[in-house]
Amino acid sequence: MSVPFTTGVHRLAPETFAYVQGSRATGYSNAGLVCSGEEALLVDTLYTLDQTRQMLSAITKAVPATDICWVVNTHQDGDHWWGNQLVGDALIVSSTAAARRMREAGPETMEPFLAADTDPRLRAYLEAFDFSGITPTYPTITFTGEMELTVGSRTVRLIEVGPAHTEGDVIVHVPDAGVVYAGDILMFGGHGVIHSGPVGNCIRACDTILDLGAETVVPGHGPVGGKSEVIRVRDYLERVQAHATTAHQQGKSALEAAREFGFDEFSDFANAERVVLNIGAVYRELNGDGTPGMGPLLHQMVELKDTLEAGETA
Repeated sequence: MSVPFTTGVHRLAPETFAYVQGSRATGYSNAGLVCSGEEALLVDTLYTLDQTRQMLSAITKAVPATDICWVVNTHQDGDHWWGNQLVGDALIVSSTAAARRMREAGPETMEPFLAADTDPRLRAYLEAFDFSGITPTYPTITFTGEMELTVGSRTVRLIEVGPAHTEGDVIVHVPDAGVVYAGDILMFGGHGVIHSGPVGNCIRACDTILDLGAETVVPGHGPVGGKSEVIRVRDYLERVQAHATTAHQQGKSALEAAREFGFDEFSDFANAERVVLNIGAVYRELNGDGTPGMGPLLHQMVELKDTLEAGETA
């Protein structure tokens, strides 16, 4: 089905919705809502309290008399759980791995990126967001592997697919609606980011989503899509893995490899500079010593952005 890439609540199937933020920029994530009678399950909260309040207000208008009983946080990134305090009366669920990392991933981790002496090109990614007032509110229930939740008369499946994008990624499958909420395993229409890896697990997570047979897939960022968009992400990941492996064997840096990536096949993907982060994830796996770290890669990312904007890639 065609779902507009506009900010708001969009119906995917009976009593099944996506909350989409109509931007592919950093920090504008999607969420989901599964209802049955007066009960509801919310997939993810958002980066800031203001964003989350706007989402909850839109949900109240679109789906009146809904009581959010469950919240599922798909992973540890702040744009998927820092609004939890606004739904603190619900039972909050995540994977055990994600819950563990959340305790190291509060809003204070943004302070170095917003400091006055930070590269302004990096600061620009976050300056639009107000992280004040956030009280980290952690999951009250955790699991490994798979878990089923009951929402009214409906069953919702939680499937752990991490470590992949992060250490504890979870996808949310709504079998009776043919819908999957994929978190940041998938970003449609743009280059995603692999924080953890291995990249092979990200590829396998795409296969897991395809094997579920869902017709509608809500990515962590970007427009709602389906099987063809999942396949395109898998193709991109396979291309990144192959290109980075060859470049690593040739002794090239992650930035050199990114400049030689060859973007034509994915020229419609936004945020092309992020490819250096994904190449870096492959390099970390091959190096086996945690290098290159995310800090240096972020600086290489803004260097690559300048290169791409100047049209100087190989």
